[in-house]
Amino acid sequence: MANVTLAQWRMLAAVVDHGGFARAADAVHKSPSTLNHAVHKLEEQLGVQVLEPVGRQVRLTEAGDMLLRRARQLLESADALEDVAERLGEGLEAEVVIAVDQLFPPDALAQALDSVSRHYPHVRVQLHETVLNGGVEMLYDGRADLVVSGIAAQGFLGEPLVNVAFLAVSHPAHPLQHLGRELDLRDLEQHRQLVVRDSALRQSMDAGWLKAEQRWTLSHLVTSVDMLCRGLGFAWMPTTRIREALRTGSLVPLPLAVGGRREASMQLIFRDRDRAGPATRALAAALHAAVADCCDEHSIETNG
Repeated sequence: MANVTLAQWRMLAAVVDHGGFARAADAVHKSPSTLNHAVHKLEEQLGVQVLEPVGRQVRLTEAGDMLLRRARQLLESADALEDVAERLGEGLEAEVVIAVDQLFPPDALAQALDSVSRHYPHVRVQLHETVLNGGVEMLYDGRADLVVSGIAAQGFLGEPLVNVAFLAVSHPAHPLQHLGRELDLRDLEQHRQLVVRDSALRQSMDAGWLKAEQRWTLSHLVTSVDMLCRGLGFAWMPTTRIREALRTGSLVPLPLAVGGRREASMQLIFRDRDRAGPATRALAAALHAAVADCCDEHSIETNG
């Protein structure tokens, strides 16, 4: 049996959608005889009647209805494939790789990715959640198209994106919360500090105050927040990750005399701005827009 073509399925769909051969012919700019021949040829090839006459009109048979429903899925897929091919021919990337430091506001990241997905639904996105030098290392290796990082990358120009505030926090039942006075760094030395490991493979670094006699090193901020809420230590945490815990009282700031707050400036870095494709540029713009949309919310966090 010869293969039925997509063109034949399109003509059948046109006849059904427009209620007959004459109207369909006007809509698809074919003669009624061409459509009639295509449908009859389709029936011969399939060995199944797909249309039946009803007065001067035609309608789908039960078998034709089932087959056309499946054929429409093929037609939609073919249209999408042609659209992707056209966009690729115009320079659209098949995939965008972005490395984002875990400090970056997760709600802004989700908003930006959703925006790009709506405009470029066929572009795959690879998201790498990095810590410290991890994103910059991907940039140096040519493994990321965009990087959001608080670490400067030598040889690259970044653009300011957002400032993220850090607070020294613990569970309210932690012993440091019950000394009845302001704390200094000597108090912290006696208790467990939770820190997040640099995700860089070659040139990892330590950052922040690391003088506690006990220290747990974790791989993700989400794990660190969970451990903190269980009362298993203290840490400097970005307010972007502990907003809900602060609101509910699961975490509270440590009463440090100095050093309880600090800020990190996040920047957006292109691997090669001049060669960046439209989806990469759209994602960069969406990140800026998402930060702007969330800025009031995050200023409340950082000023609270």
